[in-house]
Amino acid sequence: MNHVQEQPALRSVLSAMPPYRPGRRASSARTASLAANESHFEPLPSVQEAIRRAASAANRYPDAACTQLRHAIAEHLSAELPATEYHAVTPDQIAVSPGSVGAIQQLMATFCDAGDEVVFAWRSFEAYPLLTRLAGAQPVPVPLTPELGHDLDAMLKAITERTRIVLLCVPNNPTGTGLDPTALAAFLDQVPPTVLVVLDEAYAEYTSPVGLLNRRANVCVLRTFSKAYGLAGLRVGYAVTSEMLADGLRQTALPFGVSSIAQEAAIASLSAREELRERVEAIVRERNRMLAAVRELGWWVPDSQANFLWLPGSVHLLEAFGEADILVRPFADEGLRITLADRATNDRVLDVLAGPRC
Repeated sequence: MNHVQEQPALRSVLSAMPPYRPGRRASSARTASLAANESHFEPLPSVQEAIRRAASAANRYPDAACTQLRHAIAEHLSAELPATEYHAVTPDQIAVSPGSVGAIQQLMATFCDAGDEVVFAWRSFEAYPLLTRLAGAQPVPVPLTPELGHDLDAMLKAITERTRIVLLCVPNNPTGTGLDPTALAAFLDQVPPTVLVVLDEAYAEYTSPVGLLNRRANVCVLRTFSKAYGLAGLRVGYAVTSEMLADGLRQTALPFGVSSIAQEAAIASLSAREELRERVEAIVRERNRMLAAVRELGWWVPDSQANFLWLPGSVHLLEAFGEADILVRPFADEGLRITLADRATNDRVLDVLAGPRC
């Protein structure tokens, strides 16, 4: 007789949650990996050297407070972004995390109790509803505008007395659309001061940051080293907010969650400003070229301020991209997100889009 052994039960919320599905990985050198939203550039040589040096101390726990990195971030924001009012940021206003998605999880743990609400645009970053449910909070998705941008008026109407966080993905993933700073300022003027507004600026290096942090006590800005800096495999990002809120984020952080190797690589990346600028400019040039070329082929594609393009209604081309040995990211039946790479690889994308539509 077979006996079923009792065991601990999973939380009921897990049965209602689809798992987060990362972009597929390349199976050969010929395969163009444009599904995962990451940099096609390797880490800069100076950053690779910092990684090698830090690896020799991998037997030691990292600095849990990320002290040196927080100081480096504060100095970087002061030097690079004075026009956006980051110049007054201090290390105490920064909380380092395992990527910006780690900061989002810390935000949920810091601000949300069971039954609280989190408002975000949809479609947007896929982790938003998953992390909200894991925190025991209620996701409140708000449809995008017909132009595939944030509908700020609708998001304001979605805020209730139970709303704790509003998430704004700027530029939005996967549509690439940005936010007008004037419209955003008007939106923030109307958000209750007890509601935290999170500006998820994972692609800030590819566009102009909105820069409203220091005027608002209820705003938190997220950044990551996973995109423009090319450190997706090391998992390091950060939040910038008031000192009190940043302290709360550090309290809810996983102890030693950001490795010494990741911290040293991030510090070295911040020191390589000119090299990073060259790489960003190369991607922006390709983005502009690809937008024009895709539209010339007859496709409607929204303006992108990120390092990818969004092709609505193009999921039927997934097989054609596969046959061309190109990995792209499908989102249900809504469209494809295609990460930008070098010119030759991007031209392979254009070859597919120039073929039959169905």
